[in-house]
Amino acid sequence: MSNRSIPLVDLSKFVHGNETERTEFVHQLGDAFHKVGFVGVINHGIPQSKIDAFYDASKMFFSMPVSVKEKYEVKGLAGQRGYTSFGKEHAKQSKVADLKEFFQIGQFVRENHPLKAEYPDNVDVAESPEFYRQGKELYKAFEEAGGHLLRAIAIHLGLDEKYFDDKIEDGNSILRSIHYPPITAEPKSAIRSEQHEDINLITLLVGASAGGLQLLTSDNEWLEILPEEGEIVINVGDMLQRLTNNYLKSTTHRVVNPPKEQWHVPRLSIPFFLHPKSKMDLTCLPSTVTIERPLAYEPITAGEYLDERLREIGLKK
Repeated sequence: MSNRSIPLVDLSKFVHGNETERTEFVHQLGDAFHKVGFVGVINHGIPQSKIDAFYDASKMFFSMPVSVKEKYEVKGLAGQRGYTSFGKEHAKQSKVADLKEFFQIGQFVRENHPLKAEYPDNVDVAESPEFYRQGKELYKAFEEAGGHLLRAIAIHLGLDEKYFDDKIEDGNSILRSIHYPPITAEPKSAIRSEQHEDINLITLLVGASAGGLQLLTSDNEWLEILPEEGEIVINVGDMLQRLTNNYLKSTTHRVVNPPKEQWHVPRLSIPFFLHPKSKMDLTCLPSTVTIERPLAYEPITAGEYLDERLREIGLKK
């Protein structure tokens, strides 16, 4: 009997499998996203060497003095590029800041690309020249794996397999390296990351350096997610839930503080928030609007929705 809190799927069965294996994968992934909102994925194609290299570079960055890190905090970008210092972000329903600092790398396109003006330049860290380069490499690997997963979801939804392809190509995705420092005093009410839902289409998360990630079940219970070696955790974001009129589930999750005897242990986590281009229409798919599930959302674009949510979580004024 498995003690897993989320289902497990093998992406290679979809990417390299025969028709039967692909069909089974589509069913497994669609069922997991509909019922749980989370799934573990193995054989995802993201090289462990790229994950390890970016982990090491992230540790090096966050170990630098605050005065150095703050040089890479870009005012006016709502944290979308570069460093965001400790205590800036909070969950949309909370006024208490999460116990974390983070660094974000966004989409990078050629100088004459039609979307160049929409994407701010990424931030290079002089003290750690490898940090941005390794982040870019991991970003592209995440994009590729995420594209495969969305093709499977498109099939599950009865859409053309390539429905999401042009929407996520050069999309507004974010690679975030999150550092939860050691806890040095009794937190008043904050935890490392208060309960929330993600904004984007799907999130791909490589194994964190310490536990603490939990999801909220439909029975209102918190279950710990403990990915195994080589496994990444994928969850549905609010944009995909909105597009599917709540058929696919953007599940509430959080990162809790460790037991007091482990307060001295920092935590590093690297999620990839897969976003579409800002112009993507998030109007609910007609096939997902039924008598049992009436239309739940007004039309909105991905860019408008992102802007709304960044204000709610305190990153945009």
